[in-house]
Amino acid sequence: ILSTVTERVDAELMDAAGEDLKVVANMAVGYDNIDLDAAGERDVVVTNTPEVLNETTADTAFMLLLAAARRLGEAERLLRSGGWDAWGPMQLTGPDVWGKKLGVLGFGRIGQAVARRARGFDMEVLYHDQYRNEEAEQELGARYLDLNELLGTCDFISVHTPLSDETHHLIGATELDRMKPETVLVNTSRGPVVDEASLADALAEDRIFAAGLDVYEEEPEVHPRLLELENVVLAPHIGSASVETRDKMAALAAENIVAVLSGEEPKTPVNG
Repeated sequence: ILSTVTERVDAELMDAAGEDLKVVANMAVGYDNIDLDAAGERDVVVTNTPEVLNETTADTAFMLLLAAARRLGEAERLLRSGGWDAWGPMQLTGPDVWGKKLGVLGFGRIGQAVARRARGFDMEVLYHDQYRNEEAEQELGARYLDLNELLGTCDFISVHTPLSDETHHLIGATELDRMKPETVLVNTSRGPVVDEASLADALAEDRIFAAGLDVYEEEPEVHPRLLELENVVLAPHIGSASVETRDKMAALAAENIVAVLSGEEPKTPVNG
């Protein structure tokens, strides 16, 4: 089975595939759509496609960060609707990105790639992760903070954690209340990491400035209140959507399948 994030590969599906099923190759870095326990019980190898999409997804995160801060979606809608009639000194103003504090929540490969981009904007990079990475701290000039301090300190927060029981609704009402009113929140990880209903409340009440989202709790559905808000930039899960990257993801998934069916070790296994 070559799966993407839209397919739920559970015990029922594996049993329907039959005893000849040997490998599930997920064309994604995350694999929360696959029941690893069920795969292990059936001696099915699970693989993913890490590394090849790090830079492209980091580009998307920074794109959303800039667009949300500078109100690009709102500005384009105004222009296309014919509502823009003149330049105004305070029209569609937002916060500067240059020189601000960026909080990276999840300091793996993609989070570090975002931190590298932030250096070009002279941003102070702060991060939180389950584990400290002192080597990356030295390389990127980043500083570790606990979650609560990071939420209350940063002007921009970019989420890059995998989805698990521990990270489900990691950003909820309590966490949003800890953020500053000028905070911009970006999520390119997995939708359920952020509580969309609580985020909609915070945006509608101007408790944070804006958000940029590429992933959603119930894809392809988007929380209806988010669709009504001007201060959120919404993208349809395009984090890795460059031609080069999608080609590399597909090729890696195929190579993993060929390896397993040939009795060899796959390049990027998730389970044993």
